Amino acid sequence: MGVVTRAVTAARADTDAEIIARMRTDPAAFAAVFDRYYPAIHGYASRRLGRDLADDVASETFLVAFDRWRRYDLAHSSARPWLFGIASNLIADHHRSEARRYEALARAGSAGPDRGDQPAEDIVGGLDARAVRGRLAVALRDIAPADREVLLLVAWAELSCEETARALEIPAGTVRSRLHRARHRLQAALGGTDPTKLREDCP
Repeated sequence: MGVVTRAVTAARADTDAEIIARMRTDPAAFAAVFDRYYPAIHGYASRRLGRDLADDVASETFLVAFDRWRRYDLAHSSARPWLFGIASNLIADHHRSEARRYEALARAGSAGPDRGDQPAEDIVGGLDARAVRGRLAVALRDIAPADREVLLLVAWAELSCEETARALEIPAGTVRSRLHRARHRLQAALGGTDPTKLREDCP
């Protein structure tokens, strides 16, 4: 077992803050933070930008985090909001790519799937799913970027309002108002439904 592997195994039960504090004498400890959060960061970036750009964004997120670890506030035990904040800033640099992705999803949603030998009920289900995805893509495209950022951090990254506020470095009240506007726009565009709301996110 290598030195980095042993460090990751030993750190697995530690908080992120404890791991980052230990980096003062053991920079390799950061591997534990990477292993904990890379899949989530990559998955989020992939939903926003597609797999190809997600590879770049996820890798750069951890490069930036490693470069800035000395500025991390050790009062926060979880680095998850911090990392998603870095990822969000990097994703914002690709706003044109994100807009093109929503356009592509919208077009895919309006096109019928290849029927092949599918049973009739599967064809109907596929049409419904693609239609919803297409309308959702259009609705997300039309939401103000600042409101969309809050919505997707809450809905897709599964951050709380307080964590989203930390990630974006804005007041929690601002997060709640942006989230309310974004959900209102989604519901108006989707006939009163909101497929991004799977739980009560901001009491």
